[in-house]
Amino acid sequence: MNPLLKNFIFVILILLVVGGIFSLLYFPTSTPNEISATQLISDINNNKVKKITVSGDILNIVYTDNKTAISMKESGTGLTDLLINLGVNKDSLQKVEISEQPAQQDLWSWLTPLLVFGILPLIVFGFFFWTMIRQAKSGAVQVFDFTKAKARLFGAEGHGKEKITFKDVAGLKEAKEELVEIVDFLKFPKKYLAMGAKIPRGVLLVGAAGVGKTLLARAVAGEANVPFLSVSGSEFVEMFVGVGSARVRDLFATAKKSAPSIIFIDELDAIGRHRGAGIGGGHDEREQTLNQILVEMDGFEKETGVIILAATNRPDILDPALLRPGRFDRKIVLDPPDVHDREEILKIHSKGKPLGKDVDFKETAERTPGFTGADLANVANEAALLAARQNKTVVDQKEFLEAIEKVLLGPERKSHILSKKEKEIAAYHEAGHALVSTFMPDTEPVRKISIIARGMAAGYTLQVPSEERKMKTKTGFMSEIATLLGGYCAEKIKFGEMTTGASNDLSRASEMARKLVKEYGMSSLGPISFGEKEELVFLGKEISEQRNYSEKVAERIDEEVDVIIKGAQKQAEIVLLKHKNLLDKVGKDLIEKETIEKEEFERIIGVHKNNSKKS
Repeated sequence: MNPLLKNFIFVILILLVVGGIFSLLYFPTSTPNEISATQLISDINNNKVKKITVSGDILNIVYTDNKTAISMKESGTGLTDLLINLGVNKDSLQKVEISEQPAQQDLWSWLTPLLVFGILPLIVFGFFFWTMIRQAKSGAVQVFDFTKAKARLFGAEGHGKEKITFKDVAGLKEAKEELVEIVDFLKFPKKYLAMGAKIPRGVLLVGAAGVGKTLLARAVAGEANVPFLSVSGSEFVEMFVGVGSARVRDLFATAKKSAPSIIFIDELDAIGRHRGAGIGGGHDEREQTLNQILVEMDGFEKETGVIILAATNRPDILDPALLRPGRFDRKIVLDPPDVHDREEILKIHSKGKPLGKDVDFKETAERTPGFTGADLANVANEAALLAARQNKTVVDQKEFLEAIEKVLLGPERKSHILSKKEKEIAAYHEAGHALVSTFMPDTEPVRKISIIARGMAAGYTLQVPSEERKMKTKTGFMSEIATLLGGYCAEKIKFGEMTTGASNDLSRASEMARKLVKEYGMSSLGPISFGEKEELVFLGKEISEQRNYSEKVAERIDEEVDVIIKGAQKQAEIVLLKHKNLLDKVGKDLIEKETIEKEEFERIIGVHKNNSKKS
């Protein structure tokens, strides 16, 4: 609600309450019976009046039946003389008890008008104007704060944030070694300055989302024990021209005052994209903000003790001026953790959780290839949630394995019930994937097969690499395409037709085959890369591909993709026809059990795999 409207309603409520109180005090609960002097004479003559009390000009009358009334007399005139002049019966008047008491002035008779019409309006209007003035002052302060940097401060005294050090960051050994020098400079700057050395002014952390760029930056601040000013790149840019650059100046001024310190700019690509996009002309707010950052970074003196850390997952779209020596002259690439690092990361994120005796972080790490630190933190948290949901006192290995599938594929869709026919198709489809992967060369082992729906998938075949791979051969790609087509071929062999369940597999296989031809040079067209990708600078997003080849070459590319797909399909069909009995065995077991783990799958296929590869 608008603060002004809220205060106005508050004032109205005060007026209503005060008015109600004064109305109760000022107005009597019952109205007295007022009679005229003529009526009083008549009542006295009829011997109805018992007592008359004179209070100033007011006559308080008490009747013989104890009823009361009031009347008025003229000022300066005695009551007896007045009654005699009006013709009262003297004998009847003698029977009436007449007394006199001093006139009492009613306090509320003069205090109420003074309060209602004098003091109360002054109080109400005074409060109202005081509120307006206070809001005007706060509005003025907000106007001046508009150009202040909205940086969050960590690491300084008085800021009780959780302190993070390199011990809290598992893996990233090379990155931490690079940053140790930064920490040492912040702790002992004179050692470097005495040698005439210049520490890098800017350090750019590059890596995929979730690998730990922000966490590593905070660890640097924790190790150096210096103020850490964190701000997102998007927080600089506003709709008003000049606000972003003003906030940059304020941020750097604040950092210099608390030097030695660290400025951390997260998502640098939000303001650091290539300039000259042609959008917004010379007053493009984003470009002005970037220009101010460039100026501030180049304006550092060696003795300031302020270092800038920045993080991005799109270094390819950054302006070259940011990456030149003197600005972000050190680039640290953060890779996804390997199996040993994943094990250590899981141990860190499992601290404080009651773990069962069967928890095996090594097995969990082996089942999570390609997972980043954020993914692994999510796995540990999901495992704890699953255990708590089942009212368990410890988190067992079963919860960790289920959490992996939940993070990878989504939660189980127990309400997604397949019909008997659909269940049979899904079972043979997944069995086809598993068998082709098993009997094709250079493939990953099958860990689990399931026809329980998760996320958008009606079923899934989980493969986990036995070792970390950085490069892949054409044989491996062909085997992977054949595995993707295994479900399609299994449906065709078993039921004589295909379903829409293979649509995602076909899309992925086609995309991979086209990359083999156009990007990896793994076709008869030779080691040539076809197509130039274009990006819009101000969007930082791939939107189209510029052809650098003729229509004739395009036809040959399509032919090569067709050859690869048809060849992989033929390989998948050969494997499935050769092991059709195993296809039926695995399919029937899946229909019955819905899930087959690695050990059971290996027991089903037995020695067939070894015999097949020997032949």
